[in-house]
Amino acid sequence: MSVEFNHTIVLSRDREKSARFLARILGLEVGAPSGIFLPVTTANGVTLDFATVDTDIPLQHYAFLVSEEEFAPVLGRLVEDGIPIQADPHGRHPRRVNRHDGGHGVYFTDPAGHGLEVITRPYGSDPDSPLNGVTEEVPGAV
Repeated sequence: MSVEFNHTIVLSRDREKSARFLARILGLEVGAPSGIFLPVTTANGVTLDFATVDTDIPLQHYAFLVSEEEFAPVLGRLVEDGIPIQADPHGRHPRRVNRHDGGHGVYFTDPAGHGLEVITRPYGSDPDSPLNGVTEEVPGAV
């Protein structure tokens, strides 16, 4: 059996604001509305369907894998837009990126408060990398 992840619903206070935020940061497009959903589709065909709700939103975590070449523009847009970044999900390393598995990684939040992460190497892909545990300061980051 072949199983693929197809889509998920991302709850927000303002689907337009949240979808446009993610699309800008990741260099993606916002699709045409479909009912209550506003889609953003990743390169591997997974769609994040943003929906506006007027209720408490449980915070979720969404991680995106990009190439090393794509990471720099993503990080540049975060810095340019004044989005606070950190190298870890707990906020112990603000204004920094991590170097896990020899790649790069960064955490930030979206307008709904969801935790977003952009990485260039899947976790565990290089457990012997001398860069595991290393963080780097990002000039101009907040």
